[in-house]
Amino acid sequence: MKRSMKNPKVILVGAGPGAVDLVTVKGFNAIKNANVILYDALVNKELLQYASPTSKCIYVGKRFNAHAFSQEDINQLLVDSAIEFGVVVRLKGGDPFVFGRGGEEVNFIESKGIEVEVIPGVSSALAVPTSQGIPLTKRNVCESFWVITGTTSDGNISKDIALGAQSTATLVILMGLRNFSLIMNEVKKYRHKYTPFAIIQNGTLASENILIETLVNYRNAIDSIDYTSPGVIVIGDVVAEHPAFLEEEIQRVLESSI
Repeated sequence: MKRSMKNPKVILVGAGPGAVDLVTVKGFNAIKNANVILYDALVNKELLQYASPTSKCIYVGKRFNAHAFSQEDINQLLVDSAIEFGVVVRLKGGDPFVFGRGGEEVNFIESKGIEVEVIPGVSSALAVPTSQGIPLTKRNVCESFWVITGTTSDGNISKDIALGAQSTATLVILMGLRNFSLIMNEVKKYRHKYTPFAIIQNGTLASENILIETLVNYRNAIDSIDYTSPGVIVIGDVVAEHPAFLEEEIQRVLESSI
């Protein structure tokens, strides 16, 4: 394999949960110095304005039924771009190693003898609930949390959802909106019916919105989900810490008494 004279290297950069100013300083500097940037669908495109004017930016995003490139194509493009241009940044939403297939990319790139660096990002699993004032853990309320994919590679829900639901942990479910009803029905088997949950979409962005309900009333939330926008589902008693939860509970009691 012919090498360029530009010291080929690929840097996986976590772009954070959405807001531009939540990318790390190290990640920001990598973006500025990249010769090529391959960016995902969940990356805030405003970050690209900080790239060098000579940098080549390529969209390789994968959304539901709309893949710009297959994962295999992305892997090869990373290698080819590094050989031809030098430093390549693979810009991924959240953290590269949290449901980002970053491990697969590292393995492929290294198998071709090319240097790889990984710069962590702020995961939406942590940042999005926090941005809404929902603590994932709280003394005397919850001692741990599970981060689980809501959609596996075959389109089903993860078996870990049932395992997590049997614990007392907060459940943080990513990529689960299209399987929302399946997830709720599974969790209902193990949690009390008044367990609160939140659906947070477009987290940390100006368009962020939140819906809070309880498991027994989960069907009330279905028509409010925007399936074109990314979302995080948080299930557990800590959701009651959100300022709006008490107000909505009072409203539900008032409506039921009419």
